[in-house]
Amino acid sequence: MSIIRRNARSNASRLTGRSVRALGVAAASTALVLGVTGSALACDISEFSAAAECDGAKGVITVTDKDPTGVPATVTVYLQNNGADERKVGSQEVKGSREGVTITFEEDWEPGATYRVHVKAGNQVDEDIKPHLTTPATGCADDDTPTPTPSESSPEPSDTPSETPSESSPATPSAPAEETTTAPADTASNAPSPAAGKSNLAETGANSNTGMIAGIAGALVLVGGGAVFFGMRRRNGNNNG
Repeated sequence: MSIIRRNARSNASRLTGRSVRALGVAAASTALVLGVTGSALACDISEFSAAAECDGAKGVITVTDKDPTGVPATVTVYLQNNGADERKVGSQEVKGSREGVTITFEEDWEPGATYRVHVKAGNQVDEDIKPHLTTPATGCADDDTPTPTPSESSPEPSDTPSETPSESSPATPSAPAEETTTAPADTASNAPSPAAGKSNLAETGANSNTGMIAGIAGALVLVGGGAVFFGMRRRNGNNNG
């Protein structure tokens, strides 16, 4: 009987030890899971980012919060000078999301300037975004830049008169043509006017038909004279008979 009791006690001790070890492993696993989950849900500085951008001709600084837990955070921006804060640009509240929420600070930043961006989110985050923000080497375009005047973009027109055609190029053939067309008019106007009689003959056309008319008249005279002559001879013959 004593042997059986000893074996029973030994087996009970073994079962108890195994149960305790199993419970310890389970508790450790649960704690590890809870720790990982808590770390995943905590807000972290790596979820914040800053950038220097341009809004038209104005410079701005943007800060994006991609905290899926949406822990409210305060973002403060400082302009740096030789490693120290020169002035405070501004401070804003942001509540992040998985897609990201962006806030904007109006700042007419200079090229190559350095800004310190500090984030404070409850008891989880209280530090700067690393590295510090450095603006681009080229500033934003200035819409107020005056457009170049014609005198700046192109040479001024010369005040001296342009060269005459005779000086810059050979004479065109139009000048001789004008002289030939006007020459007959000048000759006609300078010629002496014809006599009155010649003018009348030219106007009536007698100068071209005078010979023909004279010939016809002479022929009629001869015919008439012949008719009178034969008529008188005939009359005398009748009287003699």
